[in-house]
Amino acid sequence: MAQILIIEDNQTMREGMTEVATGMGHRVTAAPGGKEGIASFRAGNFDLVLTDLKMGALDGMQVLKEVNKLRPGVPVMIVTAYGSIEGAVEAMRAGAFDFVTKPVSSAELKVKIERALGLAELEKEKARLEAENLYLKGEEGERYRPDEIVGNSPQIREVFARLQKIAPTDSSVIINGESGTGKELMARAIHRLSPRNEGPFIKIDCGAYPETLIESELFGHEKGAFTGAVKRKPGRFELADGGTIFLDEIGELSPVAQVKLLRVLQEREFERVGGVETIRVDLRVLSATHRELREEIRKGKFREDLFYRLNVIGISLPALRERKEDIPLLVEHFGKKLRVRTRKEIQGFNPEALQVLANYPWPGNIRELENAVEQAMVLAPGPVIRVEDLPAWVFVGSAPPARPGEAAAGEGKPLDASVEALEKDLIEKALARAEGNKAEAARILGIKPGTLYYKMKIYRIELK
Repeated sequence: MAQILIIEDNQTMREGMTEVATGMGHRVTAAPGGKEGIASFRAGNFDLVLTDLKMGALDGMQVLKEVNKLRPGVPVMIVTAYGSIEGAVEAMRAGAFDFVTKPVSSAELKVKIERALGLAELEKEKARLEAENLYLKGEEGERYRPDEIVGNSPQIREVFARLQKIAPTDSSVIINGESGTGKELMARAIHRLSPRNEGPFIKIDCGAYPETLIESELFGHEKGAFTGAVKRKPGRFELADGGTIFLDEIGELSPVAQVKLLRVLQEREFERVGGVETIRVDLRVLSATHRELREEIRKGKFREDLFYRLNVIGISLPALRERKEDIPLLVEHFGKKLRVRTRKEIQGFNPEALQVLANYPWPGNIRELENAVEQAMVLAPGPVIRVEDLPAWVFVGSAPPARPGEAAAGEGKPLDASVEALEKDLIEKALARAEGNKAEAARILGIKPGTLYYKMKIYRIELK
């Protein structure tokens, strides 16, 4: 949703353009003349200005010059009569984005508004990148702080400080942390801020492949090496040559695969499965695990020599429950990130909703928080997320909101019953949004369709 300023002295025209822009979902401020329009522009934060060319004391050219002086990045579209095309062309030369002729076609106006707002968004992104570039070139202690890793808590500041020391080196790194703490984001940040940032970043989830396939995925295979090997295939190590390889969930590797990986880390060379050619690679190795590898070594499930090859440097990511002061920043970050997918733009979470989020232990960490924010954005009726818009499962340690006409938990209504009432309400909202499509409703809620069918049965929810 954009903020649009319309300056037009003809009331009928002004109201017509306002109706078109508001119908597109934008917020509109309308002014009857150039003087009033500039006053509104000074007081607001507009993304686009539509101004009539021929007006009274202060015309469209003067509006254009003033807007360019006050905020050069805001596009200005000129509205002109057919007989004044020359004036519109002159305005274009002076910096106007485009012009539209009277009588204004609604279809044409919509297209040009979308195009102008797209330009405005590109200008904002360009400014953001320039600011980020200056920021990264700024204070020595802050230049390794990546955008994707959000937070300002002491725990996350310690992570940034360690990242500053790790990134410029070529040492192997193990990233430790619970599931959902952002281990892959950290690996990408290390690569991007390293001297290898021009090379490839190749990821493989070591726990996603059976033992019979992991060797081929890591090192590649020759044609005919095994049934189904119909052509030569390069492995992830080969693809990462000159860059970084990220071995996610390294603790899931089988003992056989661990032995073969150890040689690559020691010698930086290997043969494809079924091949005899020795392939040498120049790369950096990053790995991650949610397991405690020293304990796995003690149990005989992970090789100690491999551990020391991987763990030249270690970095641990804190669980979300250990950095709850970062939750408001993360919520704001996800709100901006998810506005395209949800087709909604929120102004924020009210204090009561943030308190509920702070009380929840977040076993799924940041990934679980992002899921909760998306559910709330999809189901919330307004731009501010309230307690009753939150997923039912976050009410651990908090009393769920009282529904209209019922007592709050602790006031004659058991906690379980209150949670059930909230869960039923959320399911009904999701079904309504999905127009009765159960699979889509399950996706909105972040649950399996089978779980939704079961919940509908026990809550006796019927499609209307």
